[in-house]
Amino acid sequence: MPFNLLKYGLRSGHEPFRDIPATPDLKASYDVVIIGGGGHGLAAAYYLSHVHGITNIAVLEKGYLAGGNTARNTTTIRSNYLTPPSIAFYKEGVELYETLSQELGFNIMFSQRGQLTLAHSDGAMRSFRLRAEMGKHMGTRIEVVDPKTVREICPQVHMDEGGRHEVLGGLWHEDAATARHDAVAWGYAKRAAERGVEIHQRTEVTGMAVSGDRVTEIRTNRGTIRAGQVLQAAGGLNGQIAALAGIALPIRCFPLQAMVTQPLKPFLDILLSSSDLHTYLVQSSRGEIVIGGGTDPYQLASTRSTLPQKEALATGALQLMPFLHNVKLLRQWAGITDITPDFSPIMGASALQNYWLDAGWGTWGFKATAVAGKRLAETIATGRVPAILQPFALERFDRFALLNEMGATAAGH
Repeated sequence: MPFNLLKYGLRSGHEPFRDIPATPDLKASYDVVIIGGGGHGLAAAYYLSHVHGITNIAVLEKGYLAGGNTARNTTTIRSNYLTPPSIAFYKEGVELYETLSQELGFNIMFSQRGQLTLAHSDGAMRSFRLRAEMGKHMGTRIEVVDPKTVREICPQVHMDEGGRHEVLGGLWHEDAATARHDAVAWGYAKRAAERGVEIHQRTEVTGMAVSGDRVTEIRTNRGTIRAGQVLQAAGGLNGQIAALAGIALPIRCFPLQAMVTQPLKPFLDILLSSSDLHTYLVQSSRGEIVIGGGTDPYQLASTRSTLPQKEALATGALQLMPFLHNVKLLRQWAGITDITPDFSPIMGASALQNYWLDAGWGTWGFKATAVAGKRLAETIATGRVPAILQPFALERFDRFALLNEMGATAAGH
């Protein structure tokens, strides 16, 4: 076997295998142009091409494939939200992830391990009971647990009995999972490209031409193209991209930071988070402890990391698991979150007839990759917004029909 492998690698005429074709020249026009080559944009391209038979598609990515928030998140997948529309939406997202490796023929390293959110106050326990009842009503696996059950689920956690952060109970969400973020993006990209979808990296959108109630042309640093339909899924740049089309979005941007430790032997087989400490921990397949928390407290469209946030995350992690005190940190990073006033995304129609929105994802975009891509592809293909997306319409801010998901998580993930 080693000899045959060596012979295969050294033989003349060997052509390396490419998952994603090289960036082609831009054509004059496309049926659909997707602005943003992250998970959401690539998922929409996949479902448009595989489910709806639309293949004349250009995905425009300013940087490299999935190099924005898709590459900067902490891979959590869950559906333990507060409002029925959100729970139904994210529940469908979890279900799509469960079979995504098989559907794509691409291992996304999906691991359904459950999420335990700790309560350190009576107020937190009351909110957990509300979330549990709402989740059960919508068909998710979720329940409030007592301190004894917390110990059984996660024996390593510091209960701090009698202390400031004593663990009074928790919210156990059995459906929660993780997946490899870049594998999700590459799996969608590979299958979409096989159907003829063009993926244009290093292609920045610089302007748009609007005629009447339609976008007619999109200007890029590589030329101008005509578009039949346009979907914007640009992560932290959604507000800027929408402004090019004359659309104002109620979005503010905040950095969201995370970090990882050196690899350790496997010991944490769940997602662990704390409502008071605004900290969460999960162990990756490589053994690293991924540590994240809430967004920075000030607006900024930047991916720089800071010492104060590192200190805050380390403090929370050591409160939950003091034995990590000598573990070294390997790296720290940040993404740009586009947050709406009600902490819920904006999906569906805009004021322009052929311009569709996938924005306002804040800290919860990765978990919605599959369902957002599938449902927005359906929207573009049929010209109708499906019922599951209608509560997330931009016009809800005019009607004051907000979906308040503030506090739906113990930390920003």
